[in-house]
Amino acid sequence: MEKTIQIKNKRASHEYFLIQEYTAGIQLTGTEIKSIRDGKASIGDAYCSFTGEELFVRNMHIAEYALGTHYNHEPKRDRKLLLTKRELHKLLVKVKERGFTIIPVLLFINEKGLAKLTIALARGKHSYDKRESLKQKDMQREIDRHV
Repeated sequence: MEKTIQIKNKRASHEYFLIQEYTAGIQLTGTEIKSIRDGKASIGDAYCSFTGEELFVRNMHIAEYALGTHYNHEPKRDRKLLLTKRELHKLLVKVKERGFTIIPVLLFINEKGLAKLTIALARGKHSYDKRESLKQKDMQREIDRHV
């Protein structure tokens, strides 16, 4: 039985309205994919930004591979995201608008064994929006208990 790797950004839906999601490939070095397969990555503090016309994920932590040698990678280096030109152009136009940002939501390994990152175009929530989300979640939990 094969173990599925899905590393989630749990704060994303609490702090942002997720408008649209995209699945992007990640340009990784040799030992990074081994650490991801071990489940030793974190996208909690990560965000995406453009450099020129290329999209990079910044502040994503992938732990150093335990069995790696001097060829090991840096844990928090910038990693290029692989999207089509059309998707990159759509995201670039939206990010230039006020209030939009791109955040990673889910890091997973697909059926071919490649690391993929689900990113979302998002707009930040205000504190009253966050309280409303918590109320909705509590009400749903109560309904599920009684049923």
